Amino acid sequence: MRGRVDEIAEGATAAIWDQVDVYSSFEDRTLRSEVQSHCRQVFGAFLSSVEDRRNPIRRDFPWTGRHAMRRVDLGVALPDFMKAFRIGQIQLWDGVLDGVAHHPETKDAALTIVGQVMRTIEVGSTAAAEAYLEAQQFQLADSARLARDLLDDLLEGRPPTVQPRVQMLAEVGIAEDSPLVVVAGSFTVNAEQSADRTSQAMLRSALTNPGRGLVVVRHDEVVAVMPVDPSGEERTLARIRAGIASLSGRGVFPSVGVSSVRQGFLDVPEAYEEARLARRSLRGRAGVQSLSTMSTLDYLVQTHDRTARRLVRPEVRAFVQEDLASGGTFVETLRQYVACDLNAKLAAMALHVHANTVYYRLERIAERTGCDVRRVEELIDLLLAVSLVSGSSD
Repeated sequence: MRGRVDEIAEGATAAIWDQVDVYSSFEDRTLRSEVQSHCRQVFGAFLSSVEDRRNPIRRDFPWTGRHAMRRVDLGVALPDFMKAFRIGQIQLWDGVLDGVAHHPETKDAALTIVGQVMRTIEVGSTAAAEAYLEAQQFQLADSARLARDLLDDLLEGRPPTVQPRVQMLAEVGIAEDSPLVVVAGSFTVNAEQSADRTSQAMLRSALTNPGRGLVVVRHDEVVAVMPVDPSGEERTLARIRAGIASLSGRGVFPSVGVSSVRQGFLDVPEAYEEARLARRSLRGRAGVQSLSTMSTLDYLVQTHDRTARRLVRPEVRAFVQEDLASGGTFVETLRQYVACDLNAKLAAMALHVHANTVYYRLERIAERTGCDVRRVEELIDLLLAVSLVSGSSD
């Protein structure tokens, strides 16, 4: 067997190329010699354990990690990697049988090492699988760092110049002139829900579409830069909503904001601020809010400054705060009244109350705030004030 190790390794490599399609698909000429070297090393470890009259151990396979890293870099899947390893072991045993055929007097000796072959397969396979998974984890960690660095570039408005980042940008379908949206998702931290890593990972997974966008866990939020679907923004939003909705069955309820469609990655900084603004409009509630579907009123309320808050008259502020503290009946009635185009009867139907109840509540609102809800100008001013105070109370 010692004299035929190179020959058996060459046969094992040929069998791998014949039986595992992914290997034969590579144009890398050095891969075949690397695989043959790996087979030779495994066979050598087997023979050394036989000659030393001991069982093979993990330390007999020190080079497996290097070969596993190489396969991971090439994109060879774990099942294919392990199949190639098993093919090599079969070729090893066939080599033993071939030796017996040429030297019949060694038959009894060959039978005594059947167990040794099996132990070599067991230890070697375990070492190969562990090394592959370690290499894969390393690659994933390296890819995650690269994605974070790329996102930092985009959020700072810097066109990526480092080659790996430029390559990743192309791989995820983001270009300088292609339409995209930015998504920002987070969790309300309270007694029932926390932004733990598991929830963030699940949110990241829900937003991930391989080859279509960059999704990164960044601080306490998940940020995604996504190319807009060729069929339009609605298709992109539908996919995002479907992904987020799928999390509810697993007990994960994020608040997610989506920017308007922007043209190219140079607009990512502004798109990110839009996504955060859209998320804030949810006021901590779970769901998806797109900036493009927000009303002008909602947008103005979310972009207000301290001066806007100060402009709210004290009597209006007191009324809204007291009503919200007791359940928000009057505020909800006002909103339904506006949503029903100032039709009190329709508002009553939406609220499941009698129309006279709506009229009564509107009169109470007018008394408490000093606003005439039948005048459009005063009604708009009151509605803005209610939204501002409501937002600050959440």
